[in-house]
Amino acid sequence: MDANYKDTPYFHVAHARDLKGKDRALYRLLEIFPGVLSWGTLIGIVLISIYKPVVAAIFIIAFDLYWLLKTINLGFHQYHNWRRMKHNLAQDWYAELAKFRYEHLQHLVLLPFYDEEESVVETSLRAIVNSQYRKENLHVVLATEERAGEKAQEIAKRLKSKYQGQIGEILITIHPKDLPGEISGKGPNISYAAEEARLKIINANNWKYEDVIVSAFDVDTVVGPQYFACLTWHFLTEPEPLKKSFQPVPLYNNNIWEAPFLSRIAAMSSTFWQMIQQERPEKLVTFSSHAVPFKTLYEVNYWQRNMISDDSRIFWNLFLAHDGDYSVVPIAYPVSMDANLAPTIWQTFKNVYKQHRRWMWGVENIPYLLFGFIKNKKIPLIKKLQHLQIQITGFWSLATNPLLILFLGWLPIILGGDEFRTTVLSYNLPKVTRGLMFLAMVGLVLSAVIAVSLIPPLPPTYGKRKRRWTAMILQWALIPFSIIIFGSIPGLDSQTRLMIGAYFGKFWVTPKHRKELS
Repeated sequence: MDANYKDTPYFHVAHARDLKGKDRALYRLLEIFPGVLSWGTLIGIVLISIYKPVVAAIFIIAFDLYWLLKTINLGFHQYHNWRRMKHNLAQDWYAELAKFRYEHLQHLVLLPFYDEEESVVETSLRAIVNSQYRKENLHVVLATEERAGEKAQEIAKRLKSKYQGQIGEILITIHPKDLPGEISGKGPNISYAAEEARLKIINANNWKYEDVIVSAFDVDTVVGPQYFACLTWHFLTEPEPLKKSFQPVPLYNNNIWEAPFLSRIAAMSSTFWQMIQQERPEKLVTFSSHAVPFKTLYEVNYWQRNMISDDSRIFWNLFLAHDGDYSVVPIAYPVSMDANLAPTIWQTFKNVYKQHRRWMWGVENIPYLLFGFIKNKKIPLIKKLQHLQIQITGFWSLATNPLLILFLGWLPIILGGDEFRTTVLSYNLPKVTRGLMFLAMVGLVLSAVIAVSLIPPLPPTYGKRKRRWTAMILQWALIPFSIIIFGSIPGLDSQTRLMIGAYFGKFWVTPKHRKELS
């Protein structure tokens, strides 16, 4: 790693306004690019349907065939990751660790929270305490926010008093509000917490930085009994673990039976996408709860404090800092988190949309990557092109493809004029597109089967069991609408905001709400 690279003005840039002169102008153009690409695609297909309907029809058939092949490919990856997860859950990882020396490794878990209820925080902490791992090697930072007031700090104090002595160290940190150069969000909190832990735990115990593995968890993250054993095994078996981040599979299962149908579909779809990416590690980027070696984190000054997409940006920080010699290790082991749930169905759907818009705001990493690749001459060109292709097409397809699938088959017929509507191609176009899309939608059967296998048992207090299981399966018929409402629209929303410079000024914290089952 270039020791001075992290000190360059553009290493921790969030937006164009953070730069000056030509760099600022260039970065601003790069921010405009994703939105122009997506809107240009949608507007372009409308114009082609009007002026060149035959060309549009041929493109539509080719696109639908591409989507069918892509669906088959994604289903293949999803199935194999499901098999790997089942294997890893059945594996005795603690027994596997007996083959290695691992007593020197310390796990530092950052558990940031804002105004969540005590039960949410305690559920996550209790799962860590109950892990089948060396208790003295597990350490937790309860990272509170000053802006949250006394309630959060009182929760942290009660939980520390209750669980102190059952694991290694429990540290409470209070992230000061309104620090210069910071937004209000998770990144600044866990960065502050990590530095406090360095001073008060790591340095105080004279641990080597390379022997500490940091897990940055969302507050609702519940780990399985052997999660830390599995993570440790992967760390020990990697040839260069200090050049790796480690990514579990997020399962939004904590309250899945309580969540309404669209929330469940959105949550499971996010899980399935992460499962697919686990089978394509060259495309995998840190997401939500993840683990990073402390030494590696410390060298780049932790997570960025001035932008929203900190979970993914830390990977790109490290990728640039190591001149492209950095990657994510998929561990195919789940951690359980909350599906979106609010007191009313309407508020739940609003929260799902806001959460997905925040995830889609990860598009801000595209100008960061483009700019960083221009500045960093040490990364091989082929590696730059590979990652740019993955990121650009990924955000482009999320924003445009569901809309194209919904409308493409009809646009030339509606807009192409009477001359085109009298052709054989016009007559057969809807039939061909319907057939190809029907074949593509058959993949939903596989998703439904996998979803059922991952869902926890229905609580015995929940009535009408058969009807609820039936609804859980049939809900997948709504996936075409879900990917538009919670995929394309928030994707276009985020890309349009970035394009016009309407940056998000703060991190939207997903409310955690749970209710008693009856």
